[in-house]
Amino acid sequence: MPHRPATPSHNRPHTPDRHLPDGRIPSSSTTAGSRHTVPRWLRIIIPAALILVWFMAFSMGGSYFGKISEVSSNDAAQHLPAGAEATQVQELQTQFRGSDLIPGIVVYQRDGGLTDTDMSAIDDQIAVFGEVAGVAPGAVSPPIRSTDGEAVEVFVPMDSTVKVSDTVAEVRAHLASSTPAGLSAHLTGPAGLSADIGGAFSGLDGMLLLVALAAVLLILIVVYRSPLLPIIVLGTSMAALTAAIVTVWWLAKAEIVLLTGQTQGILLILVVGAATDYSLLYVARYREALRDHEGTWQATWAALKGSWQPILASGGTVIIGLMCLLFSDLNSNKALGPVASIGIAFALLGALTLLPALLMWAGRAAFWPIRPAFGSDHPATVGRRAAGVWPKLGAMISRRPRLIWVVSTLVLLVASLGMLQLKADGVPSSEFVLGASQARDGQAVLAAHFPAGSGTPAVMIGQQADFDEIAQTVLGTAGVTSVNVISSDSKSGTLPVDEAGIKQLGKPGSPPSQPTVVNGQVLLQATLDAAADSAEAEQTVRDLRTELSSVGADSTVLVGGVTAVALDTNTASVHDRNLIIPLVLVVILAVLMLLLRSIVAPLILISTVVISYLAALGVSALVFNHLFGFPGADPSVPMFGFIFLVALGIDYNIFLMTRVREESTMFGTRLGILRGLSVTGGVITSAGLVLAATFAALGVLPVLFMAQISFIVAFGVLVDTFLVRSLLVPALSYDIGRRIWWPSKLAETELPATEVRNVTKLLSGTGNSRAD
Repeated sequence: MPHRPATPSHNRPHTPDRHLPDGRIPSSSTTAGSRHTVPRWLRIIIPAALILVWFMAFSMGGSYFGKISEVSSNDAAQHLPAGAEATQVQELQTQFRGSDLIPGIVVYQRDGGLTDTDMSAIDDQIAVFGEVAGVAPGAVSPPIRSTDGEAVEVFVPMDSTVKVSDTVAEVRAHLASSTPAGLSAHLTGPAGLSADIGGAFSGLDGMLLLVALAAVLLILIVVYRSPLLPIIVLGTSMAALTAAIVTVWWLAKAEIVLLTGQTQGILLILVVGAATDYSLLYVARYREALRDHEGTWQATWAALKGSWQPILASGGTVIIGLMCLLFSDLNSNKALGPVASIGIAFALLGALTLLPALLMWAGRAAFWPIRPAFGSDHPATVGRRAAGVWPKLGAMISRRPRLIWVVSTLVLLVASLGMLQLKADGVPSSEFVLGASQARDGQAVLAAHFPAGSGTPAVMIGQQADFDEIAQTVLGTAGVTSVNVISSDSKSGTLPVDEAGIKQLGKPGSPPSQPTVVNGQVLLQATLDAAADSAEAEQTVRDLRTELSSVGADSTVLVGGVTAVALDTNTASVHDRNLIIPLVLVVILAVLMLLLRSIVAPLILISTVVISYLAALGVSALVFNHLFGFPGADPSVPMFGFIFLVALGIDYNIFLMTRVREESTMFGTRLGILRGLSVTGGVITSAGLVLAATFAALGVLPVLFMAQISFIVAFGVLVDTFLVRSLLVPALSYDIGRRIWWPSKLAETELPATEVRNVTKLLSGTGNSRAD
């Protein structure tokens, strides 16, 4: 029997026909509940304390946005595992040089040939380079002229212990101000490329955040049609992001985690998008609760009771998926796991503490001008009273479920065929930066006038006793143009090596020059005739490793250098991709089984999200190749796309299916699916738009990897939101019926005959619902 609302106020009419979200008529405890169980002063203190704590964290942490680049590194060698061959060479060669140097190359070029004035200006500039802080003392080479007389290269090694981007900026500034007209000058090499990549990420603290927040704010204004609520939601997201940035900054400062520009960008977008999504789900529940509870304290607890489990499950699934990256070989991938997980944890914390506190204080005014009145009817989800897109969509699904899910699946499978054109086997490092890059332009000049591998040699470290055999093997390898050995006897630090051995540079009769020996080992450098970041250079390094593997009976010759770093990085990326993707699938499947207490439903959800991912990757491959003209993709791009799409995409299915299960316990599975879809359709679609918009914001960064991840995830989220979660999952679940909950008891529950008739009447005019 209906109950009167407890303690009706003088200005509120009696509403005995008011219904809860599950269709039941509320009792007096629903509206009053624990009104007097918590003292009024405590109901004021608790939200105030939460708001104060978050405000203090936001105030103190704001300055860290501008300082995060201080603890960020873009050195590719640091991303490799310690056991990689290139990493071992990187560590050993510092013993030969006394410091860890990053090669920088200044290349000059004038069409028609360099003039005496040009050469004089170059000599003057070289003298200045040697005085720049960060340039290795005494290591700047004399000018090396090309055979055609049109170009000169100068080696400018830089100390990696000093901020390389500052050194590069100072050298480039001097080039811009003192190079004669008509003479082009570029600083390239690994140092120049590292500076260009760092410059591309410099917009993280400003432009990226501004674009992401503007896109989210616009969507929230359209969704809520309220001026205050979007600000509250965005304020929650920004507070969570600030707390995450502060935590990660100190962990990176203590060298507990490795922070890169790539990780930094993903962290920013992930926290803003996830925190906003979780907030949307809570706000939807809070608005429902305000219709059933007069006081904001009771409404807050009712909203938390209805939302904490799906929010926590969704965030926990993302965290578990991200933590699978700890099994990666690449240190950069391994570091992203805990860094991004920290961000998701703060997003969860903000959505479940700060947001409820803010909304409790704001009350119904937060929704102005469309305030949910106490005692007002909930919007109908099914039947003749139902209005809106989602109830109508549910009615369509109830009429033709099998046709809808079969057609949806076929569309996704056709889209996934584009994966056959996916080129994810690595790209030259000079292509990492989109748009202008002085390092890339300089590399093109080098390739036109010098051996393209000048300044970025392959590095071999082996036993001194095997020196002659190592040198002859390297010289005999296709793709090698010249060989040098590190020697302190030479002013340049190296001695040339040919078929006869070390070339002696001193006067006749002087003691023969010897290579530098460290712990019985020598270091040789091989200049390659292909650019260090090219596929040809990588093949030469593979050949060198193969040929040198048989040198020396009791020793191993290690091959490293810039090309080897890229090669080992690609190899590790492929390993990570093949390991992490199945691992994430298994872990998320296990979490879903525990959450939904079912085997069939999680298998359905995982399968649909995987098909959605394949479709997104297929369309992305076509867009990258034929629309954007990208040169290819890093092997890690499919892996990151998978982690974000599956881990985040499963969120929306969790939001949907937890509500469906809640409705199914009272109305049966098929009607529960229609009610769940209608209730969650708007909020999940809004969440999908927010997440797609935030990841799309990554596209403003002129970095190839970010542009590709941006498109894959944004497009994939839209596919998942509008096709998979709106049509495929509900239709397939509706067609299967209560068996989706197998082996739980819900799979065996039959509705009483009277309730089946009521359901059929409720759906009259929208198709007949089959009994579960």
